[in-house]
Amino acid sequence: MTSASDVVETVSTGRRIVAWQVWFVLLGAIWGCSFWWIKLGLRAMSPVDVAFARLAAGAVTLLLIAAVTRTALPTRWRTWGHLFVLSVLLNSAPFTLFSFGETHISAVLAGLINACTPLATLVVALFILRQESFRFVVIQGLVIGLLGVMVVIGVWNGFGSSQLLGIGECFGAVICYGFAFSYARIHLSGLPDRPVALAAGQVLCGTLQLLPFALAFGHVHAHRPLSSLVALGALGILGTGVAYILNFDIVRHASATIASSVTYLTPVFAVIVGVAFLGESLSWNEPAGALLILIGVAITQDRIHFRGRSTRDELRPGTSD
Repeated sequence: MTSASDVVETVSTGRRIVAWQVWFVLLGAIWGCSFWWIKLGLRAMSPVDVAFARLAAGAVTLLLIAAVTRTALPTRWRTWGHLFVLSVLLNSAPFTLFSFGETHISAVLAGLINACTPLATLVVALFILRQESFRFVVIQGLVIGLLGVMVVIGVWNGFGSSQLLGIGECFGAVICYGFAFSYARIHLSGLPDRPVALAAGQVLCGTLQLLPFALAFGHVHAHRPLSSLVALGALGILGTGVAYILNFDIVRHASATIASSVTYLTPVFAVIVGVAFLGESLSWNEPAGALLILIGVAITQDRIHFRGRSTRDELRPGTSD
């Protein structure tokens, strides 16, 4: 059996325990199954309790991994301040929003909406924080991606107030992710602390943030199915704990660009488990819209190139198209 330290580190001889491609597929599966686990967890707890339980289990997992690998937590208060802000944007707020959202919409739709995260990140970086330059392919990808969003939610069908609320909450979570990645890029990318230490500190902060809300507004149902408790454990231990380590391993042995490609895999697993294990329906527009979103993301990330145009051409004043 592979130990926790083996998951984080390669063996001293340099031989890989498991190829990074295996971790890549596993990471996509874990994050895709998260929406299924949230739906099951809601059968036992309120949305805020589901989010809190997820973070608490994830924090314990990451702290244990840090202890096994002898990784010290950050020591500077400034770092903890950034981790506190990041945990609001990347953990406590979006986890709670997705939990509330799934009380109104299917896990399949929530998983497909989550595929918009790279687009939300780009919109924040491009229009709000001005971290990216305007390029033709970026705008082209955004337009295609936003068209995919409209298709995936089926805007022509109209929405009931409950469904509209759930969609809005899930998109609110995605927007939080967009700000989170931009914030991390500015404030955390150059820190000397090891990734496991930052992840453990971040998830610990998120747990403490939700603790008072869970105590004040949380509710655990009298009937708690075993499947719900198992799902909550998987959501925290795997989705919020082990997933971070898998992501770090992929970045180390492949690249950050390849690691970000898990975005293309996650909605596939979200659809499979939602249909297979929750009996949720899948309309034609949902996979079609998701495909458009992923194409838009691929274009903005320069994964799809068009002849006759450099993907690095910027739209500056006085520059011809």
